[in-house]
Amino acid sequence: MENKIKKMPKHVAIIMDGNGRWALKQGLARLEGHRVGVNRSEEIIDCAQEMGIKYLTLYAFSMENWKRPNEEVDTLMMLLKGFLDAKEEKMRKNGICFETIGQISFLPKEVYETIVRVKKSTQGGEKMTLILALSYGSRDEILRAIKQTVLEVKNGKIAHEAIDETFFANCLDTKGIPDPDLVIRTSGEHRISNFLLWQLAYAELFFTDCFWPDFTENHFKNAIEEYQLRERRYGLTSKQIEGTHQK
Repeated sequence: MENKIKKMPKHVAIIMDGNGRWALKQGLARLEGHRVGVNRSEEIIDCAQEMGIKYLTLYAFSMENWKRPNEEVDTLMMLLKGFLDAKEEKMRKNGICFETIGQISFLPKEVYETIVRVKKSTQGGEKMTLILALSYGSRDEILRAIKQTVLEVKNGKIAHEAIDETFFANCLDTKGIPDPDLVIRTSGEHRISNFLLWQLAYAELFFTDCFWPDFTENHFKNAIEEYQLRERRYGLTSKQIEGTHQK
């Protein structure tokens, strides 16, 4: 049987929640929580790479986040640009390939241009792929994929009978990226908030009451350890899984 203790998720996705509530609990403005949260992100990225995780997706800014107060949105954009400017060389040096999912064309021009530059400069990274979900919503992503599929059928590029899961998955923002094995959500909320609805079909879910600014590498390692103890059956029975591993 597979040695589960050594099983490592290939792709971990994190819903980084609780920055604002953490700040208010500390008697600080919500914006301070976001600043601390950015620093926490770097620690978790470093930890994930050290553990050998090949893909790490961070839910950084949702489509719904555009509805937040302008001051908060402006601060988040500033923090995003500052993070990419400051960490571009580190990512390149550490072999991290930077990617995004979501409608990044909605972002401010200077942020968009920074993203494009960092993607280009890190595209040779082979040790880990870091994906930021920015201006992202899974329903929006799926609708865009449906429209693309309909257009290809209409233009005669593909017959509707040929449309399968693989074809549709390749129309999503995550084309070429394996589905997450583990999803972590901080702050005590037990929902996935319009995040990777198609891709999370068989992901393991891990929820913690810890706010994101307090989520250390030890918390991250604990989540990985719990994942390693779970049995992923994909609709099969435990006996079938055991038989597959013995072949």
